[in-house]
Amino acid sequence: MGDAVAVFPSALPTHRSNDTEHEYRQDSDFFFLSGFEEPHSVFVLAPAHPVTKSILFLRRRDSERERWDGPRTGVEGAGPRYEVDAAYGIEELDERLPELLATSDKLYYAFADNEAFNHRIVRELKRYHDERARTDRGPIAVADPSSIIHELRVKKSPEDVAALRRAVRISGEGHMAAMRYSRPGMYEYEIEAIVEYTFARLGAQAVAYPSIVAGGPNATILHYNKNREAVPDGSLVLIDAGAEADYFCGDITRTWPISGKFSAEQQAVYEVVLEAQRRAIAMCRPGTRVSRTVELKGTNGKVNGTFHAAAVKAVVEGLLDLGLLSGSFEENIERQLYHRFFMHGTGHWLGMDTHDVGSYRADGDWRPLEPGMVVTVEPGIYIPQDSSVDERFRGIGIRIEDDVLITENGCDVLSADTPKTIAEIEALIAQGRAGATPLIA
Repeated sequence: MGDAVAVFPSALPTHRSNDTEHEYRQDSDFFFLSGFEEPHSVFVLAPAHPVTKSILFLRRRDSERERWDGPRTGVEGAGPRYEVDAAYGIEELDERLPELLATSDKLYYAFADNEAFNHRIVRELKRYHDERARTDRGPIAVADPSSIIHELRVKKSPEDVAALRRAVRISGEGHMAAMRYSRPGMYEYEIEAIVEYTFARLGAQAVAYPSIVAGGPNATILHYNKNREAVPDGSLVLIDAGAEADYFCGDITRTWPISGKFSAEQQAVYEVVLEAQRRAIAMCRPGTRVSRTVELKGTNGKVNGTFHAAAVKAVVEGLLDLGLLSGSFEENIERQLYHRFFMHGTGHWLGMDTHDVGSYRADGDWRPLEPGMVVTVEPGIYIPQDSSVDERFRGIGIRIEDDVLITENGCDVLSADTPKTIAEIEALIAQGRAGATPLIA
């Protein structure tokens, strides 16, 4: 960074209704850099400064406000706890920030949704611009640090992986609880409550994203999260839900029969999706590119070597076998006819955000997977209730999603303990129906 200074404001509290706010969640980049969770704070990095290379501005202790809102770290406790060189009250920012900027030649700052802070930065930059001819002080360039930070976040440290494992383990327990304790006729929100109760009971701080609990044809809606309808006997339930623990996210999807047994048609489609996922996971190894394109390689049914292409190939082959697609394999790939039933990518980065940050491209090409990266692998098939589709399959929606850590020699499926074969799922549901201990005694 040279003589640069980087400035990071904390996340803003978010309004829910009238005078009520959502539970506060720190900005992921801010937490990644500072480890500090409180609002109304600013973290500054000044690596060229001889003494204070890291500075935290935060709210001072206030016994009256703490009586209402809970304890604050305060200036006195921030230095040793968060390993910063200096800590000041947030009210000192307007006085001290100009001093830091005066000796810098570049400012790293991401103009985002904090309009008030954006204006504060613009005001300081304008002042230095207007005074430069006389003082020759202040930054002459501004850059967004986001891409630098996000690149640091793409590959996980051992500590990150440990936190991810915990979040994924809790996520899997929520899915298994839903399989055990759900019954035909339950409402989607009741099943959602089982999942999220389990997350909370096991120590998750939040859900990683709004849970999708989709019964029957609702499972064909990719981002369905209304979760208000009953799940009748004979329906499938698609649950896409993850826990957040220590600022890391799980993201698991499982699809299973509310009756406890897959029908022949449900089983046929499920096996296609499961095979697509198996093939995709087999491609999750160092060097495999994260390309979202599918290209034919010759005329013998081969495609480019990515985990998305592997999943698409299996889906197309399976849908052709079931009669849901027609024509040749090559035609379906070239014309992307499979998009009618499988219209999304096979995975994304996972970490502190569910759809985690970091570029999928590098040096003009799709980047290769490297050890320490974590991706989801989540093929699906979504069959509309359409008269042009074989009636036996209408309204079936299936997605299977696991969280996969890239290792030196291949991969580690972090969510492997969450059942996904038909035999495993039916056995777990049967265990629940046989008189498993009540979820809440």
